[in-house]
Amino acid sequence: MAIKKIDGMMLKEMFSSGAALLTQNRESVDALNVFPVPDGDTGSNMSQTITAAIKEMNMKRYTAAADVADAVARGALKGARGNSGVILSQILRGIARGLAGHEDVDCALWVQAIRQGANTAYKAVMKPKEGTILTVIRVIAEDLERGGGKCETLEELFKLLLTSGDAILKKTPEMLPVLKQAGVVDSGGMGLMVIFRGMYAALTGETVEIDDGSSANAAQSMPGEYVDDHGDLRVEDITFGYCTEFIVSHPRPDMKESEVVRLRKRLEKIGDCVLVISDLSVVKVHVHTNDPGKAMQYALELGELDAIKVDNMFEEAREREAKRQAAAEAEAAKLKEYGIVAVALGEGINSIFRDLMVDQIVDGGQTMNPSIQDLAQAVEATHAKNVFILPNNTNIILAAQQASELTEKNVVVLPTKSVPMGISAMLAFSTDMSVEENTAAMTEAAENVHTASITYAVRDTTYEDREIHQGDIMGMIDNRLSVLGNEIHQVCMDIAGKMVGEDTDLITIYYGSDVSEEDAQKLCDALAEEYDDCDVELQYGGQPLYYYLIAVE
Repeated sequence: MAIKKIDGMMLKEMFSSGAALLTQNRESVDALNVFPVPDGDTGSNMSQTITAAIKEMNMKRYTAAADVADAVARGALKGARGNSGVILSQILRGIARGLAGHEDVDCALWVQAIRQGANTAYKAVMKPKEGTILTVIRVIAEDLERGGGKCETLEELFKLLLTSGDAILKKTPEMLPVLKQAGVVDSGGMGLMVIFRGMYAALTGETVEIDDGSSANAAQSMPGEYVDDHGDLRVEDITFGYCTEFIVSHPRPDMKESEVVRLRKRLEKIGDCVLVISDLSVVKVHVHTNDPGKAMQYALELGELDAIKVDNMFEEAREREAKRQAAAEAEAAKLKEYGIVAVALGEGINSIFRDLMVDQIVDGGQTMNPSIQDLAQAVEATHAKNVFILPNNTNIILAAQQASELTEKNVVVLPTKSVPMGISAMLAFSTDMSVEENTAAMTEAAENVHTASITYAVRDTTYEDREIHQGDIMGMIDNRLSVLGNEIHQVCMDIAGKMVGEDTDLITIYYGSDVSEEDAQKLCDALAEEYDDCDVELQYGGQPLYYYLIAVE
């Protein structure tokens, strides 16, 4: 069937299908990560990001395409994890901007939305790198702008989109040598294409198994009372202002199920958050609308109305806003000047940050990327006017920067790419300095630290002209592969030899959860003997998967 236009309900199905297909293929997308460390997580980050988007989308019954896209973008922003998840959230955000104000989507509008998605994603990244998901969405946008005008149906347009995306994805290894050497395409680009392929499946009527819990939730809500949670809505967010509930308590004896379905469809045209539950002996109705009388008029065709309740959501929102404002003013009066949020993983490392007076520690690091909302909530929990975030991982910096959009506090994201950099930054922090002075001092202290991380390879690959075999011990300096070997202790000694220089004063070893204290002490003693002009300290980090983090200052 030729489809020239889709409504919000179909767009919702398409997004759900895309998310489901990515979830099903998460591990295969993870496997495309170039670096063979045990924390390859592009597929996981993108899957968790779009799952959060679908959860937000399913919280209400939207009929307009713009409303569906807005909910998806909002959920993706809050749930975005890792660089790939943040970029995906920005693509979805741009798509929502492209669809703003529209009930339905046709070919021309979808082309416009994809272009907005590409533009928004590029603007979010300080130094865009070609050969990545950014290239894939940009080239798709260019190809749709060139050839989309010849497409008469959305099926044809999506075929062009998939053909364009697959073609540029295959070329990503030519743009990034590390992809070519590893023999893989860009994992973020692949994740995006999986989503688009799932959307196309829904458009053409193919079934992608979706396990979003919606059927279970529906079953739970049917027999009980409908809980209408619009407690966070502000006046400007309300489209339909009257929360209307009633029961058709004595339906006509000849009422048919088709009439109940017709009632639901009629209500969806005059409002949102529609719920119509019936077992033909009673019909329960809930709708947000600007015309409660019309909603009841429709229902009167089925029988007698009872338990009628109409609430003015605009007035409720005004009262809540007044209370919020008063609470915010009271809270502002007792806010402290500074707060610190650090991302860390490992019992010992968490303890070190707590000793350094970090206010909030967010679980995350090499094996776990916190969401933007996780970071924003931690910022709020500091109860401070100015909040410094220490991401302590290159894959978390972008999410930390986006977290500032979810809070009104003054947020400063420091470019800490490792835990030792974060610890050094904290040692330079002072409550007696201004925000600008602290930012400069903490950044300088962090950049004076070089960090080696020691882990193992999870698969065979080639990286930067090096053959890497599964099980090899890998030593990385500032996230770049430096030493390969077969024995942990020797790799640590070799990597220290590459890091320690004449100006080095301090070597700090943080040993992980898979290393015994005895082995860690042996390494500490060996480094102290080898570099007797330096202070060598041993700390329990407790970090998973990474045997050691070695900091040199």
